[in-house]
Amino acid sequence: MISVQQFVFNEFQENTNVLYDESGECIIFDPGCHHASEQKILADFISEKKLNPVKLINTHCHIDHVLGNPFVAKKYDLELYMHQDELQTYSDTSRWAEMFGLVMEEIPERKVFINEGDQIKFGNSTLDIFFTPGHSIASLSFYNKAEKICISGDVLFQESIGRTDLPGGNFDTLISSIKTKLFSLEDDVKVFSGHGNPTTIGHERNHNPFLNA
Repeated sequence: MISVQQFVFNEFQENTNVLYDESGECIIFDPGCHHASEQKILADFISEKKLNPVKLINTHCHIDHVLGNPFVAKKYDLELYMHQDELQTYSDTSRWAEMFGLVMEEIPERKVFINEGDQIKFGNSTLDIFFTPGHSIASLSFYNKAEKICISGDVLFQESIGRTDLPGGNFDTLISSIKTKLFSLEDDVKVFSGHGNPTTIGHERNHNPFLNA
């Protein structure tokens, strides 16, 4: 059984999601832990639960979702899983960091490029991958059919959607990604977003104003 632990980190109030199952293996999505106190919160949780981190994954590479990548990659000796087309997004983070007065460490050197059709495996669990661009040029969403869990990054929020006014964003593309990929899932699939509270596919199908116009 997959458990999801969500942390809210950094100045952008970004959700970092840790998924783990009965094997003790875990994967870390979008670590936003930028400050030492935030890094300690994440590391203490992993230590207290006796978890073994096996994968570091970015749904997309906007600055708020990658601030903790260097810490996690170094501490747990992990490769970074991401879509190759997000490299340009990632390379722009130094410019964004300067704008917000933040210090960016270098992008982890070891990367594994993933795309729709691939699977992410950890412990006894498997996640399917959806290509869901629109908020970012190559955003990915992750889905476990057995547990009915979806990690959506900044594609879909509770009664909202991701911004499309940032580089790589496109409103029509984002709406298409949600309607053709995420809305192909069952109503009771629980969605863990990159910001805000969890929601369900059914709730967003029925109540999201951006998708019911």
